[in-house]
Amino acid sequence: MKNILMNSLVLTLVTAAMLTTACTKKTAELGSVDNPIKLHFVPSVDAKVIEDNSKAFKDYLEKNTPYKYEVTIPQSFIAVVEAFGTKRADVAALNTFGYVLAHDKYGAEAKLTVLRHGSDTYQSQFIVKAGSSIKKIEDLVGKKIAYVEPASTSGYLLPVKTLKEKGIEPKETVFAGKHDNVVSMVYQGQVDAGATFYSPPSKDDKGVEVMEDARRLVLTQYPDVASKVVILSLSESIKNDPVVFRKDMPEEMKTKIVDAMLAFVSTKEGQDAFKAIYGVTEVKKSTDADYEPARAMLKAAGASAEDLLNKKK
Repeated sequence: MKNILMNSLVLTLVTAAMLTTACTKKTAELGSVDNPIKLHFVPSVDAKVIEDNSKAFKDYLEKNTPYKYEVTIPQSFIAVVEAFGTKRADVAALNTFGYVLAHDKYGAEAKLTVLRHGSDTYQSQFIVKAGSSIKKIEDLVGKKIAYVEPASTSGYLLPVKTLKEKGIEPKETVFAGKHDNVVSMVYQGQVDAGATFYSPPSKDDKGVEVMEDARRLVLTQYPDVASKVVILSLSESIKNDPVVFRKDMPEEMKTKIVDAMLAFVSTKEGQDAFKAIYGVTEVKKSTDADYEPARAMLKAAGASAEDLLNKKK
């Protein structure tokens, strides 16, 4: 009888401890060790590149704000969008369409917009292999085209809008998952053409032109990519990617994080980190109103948010 009572007491204490721990974690203040701010970086380049450079970002934020952070690199834009709906994402560097979707579905808020070499807009490009019989965009009729993923603005939505407006029907489309994969597929001749982001070339300290579009992502693997893969055409411009915050985060917290991010990108370390991850050279404050043209573009492209959520790569 004594053993039974002792076992019951132990079980009760263990259960109570488990419940206390669970409640503590559940009610822990956002930004604390037990409930860090969940910061997401969408995969546009190799995950190892993002992981290495996001560590510097995390360290800076923890030193310059009173919060703790947890960095995650999800598999897709859509995974980040849905994370806002389940409070598994507090802050995220999203693509333009992903933001529009996250705002419309879950009220996520754009607080910053990235700049690349002074520009807060970007374009999509169709690329083909040098020497290809494809000389103009109309030649894409009946061809095999590689896109990034259904939720990619420059790697799918903008180029598809361009083709629809011109009445061009490809024979086959494939999704490569990342911009560098699209470039590689074109380089290797696996597809007739590909769609990726475009940024105009910059100049280095010696005045030499430096390639900044998606082809730069594979320069280590294919040093001759600039001569082997050429730009066929460019799309209209659209607002650059935003840094997005969960709707019901405390405003004071948002302000402190925004200020710290702006300060980080103004440092040499911050510029190097953001350029390695997203080709970003600056960031500036923004609001949801800045992304109204993107919503209009989606409407013109005939894109359905729900269809894109359910579409397979």
